[in-house]
Amino acid sequence: MQKMAESQKIEAPYMAELNPAQREAVETVDGAVLVLAGAGTGKTRALTTRLAHILHSRRAFPGEVLAVTFTNKAAQEMRERVSGLLGGVPVEGWWLGTFHALAARMLRRHAELVGLNSNFTILDPDDQNRLLKQIMEAENIDHKKWAPKAMMGVIDRWKDKAMLPGDLGNDEGGEAADGQLVRLYRLYQGRLKTLNACDFGDLLLHMITIFKNPAHAEILTDYHRRFKYLLVDEYQDTNVAQYLWLRLLAQGTGNICCVGDDDQSIYGWRGAEVGNILKFEKDFPGAKIIRLEQNYRSTGHILAAANGVIAKNEGRLGKSLFTSEEDGEKVIVRGLWDGQAEARWVGEEIEQLQRKGWGLSKISVLMRAGFQTREFEERFIQLGLNYKVIGGQRFYERMEIRDALAYLRVIVQPSDDLALERIMNTPKRGLGNKTVQTLYAYGRSKGICLHDAIMDLTQTDELRPKVKATLMKLLDDFARWRSLVSTMPHTELTAMVLDESGYMAVWQGSKEPDAPGRVENLKELVSGMEEFEDLPSFLEHIALVMEASGDSADRDYVSLMTLHGAKGLEFDAVFLAGWEEGLFPSQRSMDENGLTGLEEERRLAYVGITRARKRSFISFVANRRMYGNWINAIPSRFVDELPEDHVEMQADTGLYQGRSSHWDSSGASAPVHTAERKVMNDDGIVFSRGDRVFHDKFGEGSIIHIDGHKLDIAFDRGGKKRVMDSFVEKSG
Repeated sequence: MQKMAESQKIEAPYMAELNPAQREAVETVDGAVLVLAGAGTGKTRALTTRLAHILHSRRAFPGEVLAVTFTNKAAQEMRERVSGLLGGVPVEGWWLGTFHALAARMLRRHAELVGLNSNFTILDPDDQNRLLKQIMEAENIDHKKWAPKAMMGVIDRWKDKAMLPGDLGNDEGGEAADGQLVRLYRLYQGRLKTLNACDFGDLLLHMITIFKNPAHAEILTDYHRRFKYLLVDEYQDTNVAQYLWLRLLAQGTGNICCVGDDDQSIYGWRGAEVGNILKFEKDFPGAKIIRLEQNYRSTGHILAAANGVIAKNEGRLGKSLFTSEEDGEKVIVRGLWDGQAEARWVGEEIEQLQRKGWGLSKISVLMRAGFQTREFEERFIQLGLNYKVIGGQRFYERMEIRDALAYLRVIVQPSDDLALERIMNTPKRGLGNKTVQTLYAYGRSKGICLHDAIMDLTQTDELRPKVKATLMKLLDDFARWRSLVSTMPHTELTAMVLDESGYMAVWQGSKEPDAPGRVENLKELVSGMEEFEDLPSFLEHIALVMEASGDSADRDYVSLMTLHGAKGLEFDAVFLAGWEEGLFPSQRSMDENGLTGLEEERRLAYVGITRARKRSFISFVANRRMYGNWINAIPSRFVDELPEDHVEMQADTGLYQGRSSHWDSSGASAPVHTAERKVMNDDGIVFSRGDRVFHDKFGEGSIIHIDGHKLDIAFDRGGKKRVMDSFVEKSG
């Protein structure tokens, strides 16, 4: 003990670069500690230094600390940094890894208690889907109507909530799988045991089951003795199962340190529960909360803008980022006429930054939805700006877009064998590989294209009658669409093809999680075609786009990505596009989740703003082409929430007038060409923009736009709605 005390008197070198809050997070090792680490505040440094300090001060041996991360990359980084801080100490055998890796390590020791052998197989998502499909076929459940991937998604969410089949009522699956989803879950779990397998959700679920079983109480007790300290990264992203697993393990010494940021909890759609971090003090009475608020990434104006937006959230523990650096340049907030103008402006600003010596790799464009990338991709290709879509494919490389383009290519050029083969059985028409091989073999023998081979063979008896009928209808459809090329607008023709072929209906009726996004992309494709004179010119443009896209590897490129994909990244300059009500915040998110959805959208805005080191640009448009229709857009409520002293408002000439006379006290802009300032209803009550009102169905809200007697109101709990002035009354 004396030697330990003496060793602690000499401050370790790893303490030298810590600020006071980071030092407190490192040195407060006993008891429950929540480190609220804001964006860019040195969270990783504090967490790794804390682990190194526990080991260096001999409070625990490496095998007595459980350190949990969310990704293998984060786990590897922590290993390397801790090893470096301790002078190269090897980290093999440490309990340091992801939730799944650590739970799997535990489960291998106790597998027999849940009916498995220790050499069990862990299924990947593809294996899961195939197994569930087999079970559905055996149970005569239509897997075309109820996509196994979507059904598996529901089961995964149940596992995220630590719910076994026995915890669910038979009706909790709703109409999914014809009302039999809970039974399918039970059969699926039984089949896994037969195969001596489990999926990722089972790794935690099985360990929770073992820990909570009184008959195996000694196992949890053993882990309580083993682990003196628990460290958890990204606690705001934990789901219910991860939370329960951690709580059970923390019941031993109570020495648990969770690091996270409630303001960056943006993954509710995949099971994350921001409530886990918000109730930390309740779960661990006497817990200490340490706030890391000194930001080392962004300028003062950027941080103030982020603070101003996130302060509107009610469900947060509260903190305010600051920096010792200069304020830098104000956040540019730009209003533009439409999406094309937005893409042109972003491209011009990036070119200006290039001329000042900024590398493209230091620049990103962040947006709420994947379909928004198209206009930026088009513009960047025209300008010759290298870019890369991060976390997804380029717009014209996406499966549904390639399928749609294949239909159009066959219309324009019937001899395009590659395009015809791609969509001949898409959507499913009952044409198997044998049919395709027969057609190709005949075509090669005669030296003709696939289209002509089909024409010939549908006039003979080589093919089965049903196959012949299917192919004849397909050729008839193409002939009819081809006859309309010169008389029908190509956008209308494309919409007709997607509809009559059944391709759009496939995705509209699909239960796949990504189906709505694919529908949005197809509608965006039709919208984008308006820029071209006819179908051939559009297809020629696409061919050139695909040829020019190339591979951005090892090149300097602008990063295009969604806001969700940007978490954890940082750039010198960030363009935040599409800040319009309904697009961002997402109307779907607000409709489905109310205030909870709105607050997660606001956290997404906070994440977006805090990705920028030096320059931040926010843009919104007055008119946006979405899903084939022009929408008269209004600025996002998040634009209203930006603190006026830290932003610079710019607008296209004639679109938005000067800020001083056309911005109200909340900072909201008034589109001069559409918005009215006041309206009087039939009862003589005058409503003005910014007024607080009450609606019987939607509750309290603020008027953000007036169009005659129609009011656009941002309701506190229901998102943006358009209602007649006669249905609301002034609050207060």
